[in-house]
Amino acid sequence: MDYNNIILFDGVCNFCNSSINFVIERDPNKKFKFAPLQSEAGEKIQKQFNLDTTKFDSVLLIKNGKVLSKSTAALYIAKELKGLWPLLFVFIIVPPFLRNAVYNYIAKNRYKWFGKQDSCMMPTPDLRSRFLVS
Repeated sequence: MDYNNIILFDGVCNFCNSSINFVIERDPNKKFKFAPLQSEAGEKIQKQFNLDTTKFDSVLLIKNGKVLSKSTAALYIAKELKGLWPLLFVFIIVPPFLRNAVYNYIAKNRYKWFGKQDSCMMPTPDLRSRFLVS
């Protein structure tokens, strides 16, 4: 499997699902593939990279075989989107402990603010090819 531009996300989090839809809408060249952390494919990738398969508090970006998480992952994702979103990459110069403080605050409250689903989102037939299944 090509471990490049794979986004792993919390599949039951409404905010996370909205974020993935946001990325899909701004990724016309289909650079990214997706997998919920809770899915078989997500768990398989986490195990291959020796990640904790019980933590769903961060978006993960697998880029060129390396795992990026939290604000670093979000900024590298934004860098690839159409529109003005790549301009956010300037925040990569902010030390990660500061960027991740904001990220962690949102992650900690995401279920309370945005809710969660009982199961992972099911992609539409159009999008199914962009989601990893196992």
